[in-house]
Amino acid sequence: MSDQNDIRLRVAATLREKIDVVKRSSAFVGLDGFVDEIIHVVDKRLDVGRFERIPTIQGYADRIAEASGRSTNMELVTQRIKLGGNGPIMANALAQAGIKVTYLGALGYPDVLPVFQPLVDKAGKVYSIANPGHTDAYEFQDGKLLMGKLTPLNDVRWDKIVERMGKDLFTSLLNGSDLVAFVNWTMMPFMSEIWQKVQSEVLGTQDRPGKSERKPIFFDLCDPQKRPNEDILEALNIIGGFQSHFSVVLGLNEKEAYEIGEVLGLKVPDDTREGLMEFVAQLHQQVGADTIVVHPVRYAVASDRNEVVSMDGPFVPNPVITTGAGDHFNAGFCLGRLLGLSHRESLATGVSTSGFYVRSGKSPTVTDLADMLENWPS
Repeated sequence: MSDQNDIRLRVAATLREKIDVVKRSSAFVGLDGFVDEIIHVVDKRLDVGRFERIPTIQGYADRIAEASGRSTNMELVTQRIKLGGNGPIMANALAQAGIKVTYLGALGYPDVLPVFQPLVDKAGKVYSIANPGHTDAYEFQDGKLLMGKLTPLNDVRWDKIVERMGKDLFTSLLNGSDLVAFVNWTMMPFMSEIWQKVQSEVLGTQDRPGKSERKPIFFDLCDPQKRPNEDILEALNIIGGFQSHFSVVLGLNEKEAYEIGEVLGLKVPDDTREGLMEFVAQLHQQVGADTIVVHPVRYAVASDRNEVVSMDGPFVPNPVITTGAGDHFNAGFCLGRLLGLSHRESLATGVSTSGFYVRSGKSPTVTDLADMLENWPS
C-alpha cells in the first residue's frame, strides 16, 4: 500500500506541474451520443415524495422472476437526465480536465440538443451528424442495467461524415490532435466500416512514423456480448491495423475482457487480481495493441506486453452515480498517457478520475485529481 501511496503522491505533483501541458493538449473523440435517463426502481413507496429503492440487481432480478406466469407492476423514478454515450462522457471529462476537445458524433441533427450543452460549452469544437440514442440507466448499488434505444445511430456512417462534416476537415482535425478516441463500437452498427474508411482514405497514404512519435489512439468496444464472434474478431483486426499509424490502446471493463477472451479461446481465470493480470497477459498475446487496460470495480490493470501492472481504486460502496464511471476512467488513463506518465501512473489518474466522478456526480479538474490523490479516501 505504501508503494501505491508513493505513486499517487508523485502523480499528484506531476499533475500540478503540468497543468499548462494539459491545456495545450488536444483530443479528437467520437462517435456516439445518447441521452441518459438515470433511474431508480421502487421497492416500497412510503408517501408521495419518498420511496425505498431496490438496492441490488439480484433484488431486481428476483422481483422480475416472481412475476413469471403472473405479471406485475413496477415503478421507475427518474433521478436525472444528462448527456450520455461513451464518447460524450469521455470527451466531457477530458474537456473538464482542460484538454482542447473536438467531438464528432450523434448529438442532434440539424441542431445539437440542449442536454449536450455542457459538452458544447467545454469542448473546443463539436460536430453532430445524427440524432442521439436514448439510454434508460437502471442504477443499483452493485451495478447498473443500461437499456438502449439505438435506431438513430444508424445514421452515423462514413458517407454522413463526408456529407455533413467533410473529409478534409475530418482528416485535419484527426491528424492535428494529440489523442484520438473511438468508442462504443458495439452500439454503432457502422463503426467498423468507418474505421476501415479512416485507414484507407485518411491514413492510407501516410508514411508510418517511428514508434516514439506515434500518438495514442484509444478504443473501447463497450460490452460486445450481443455482437457475433465474427464481428468482434473483425473489429479487433481493424483496430490492430491502426498500429501502423498510432500507439493503440484498447480499454475494457472486466466483463468485456472475459467476453473478448472467450471469443479468442481463453479460459476465464479465477476471481483474483493475480488471475486477471495473467489473463490480460494472455489476451495481449492475441490482440494487436500497444496497451490493454482493464478496469474492474475496485482496481485497474494495464499491460504493455513487457509487464502487467495494477493500481487500487477508491472503492465507493454507495456511489452517487455509476453510469459513466468507465468512461471517466478511460479519460483519466488517457490523460496520464498524454502527459507521458507510466502505465501504472496512468492507472492512478484513471481510477482517481472515475472515483471522483462516482462520489460527486461531476467530472474532475486536474486540481481535483491532484487533491484526491494527495488525500486518498480510506
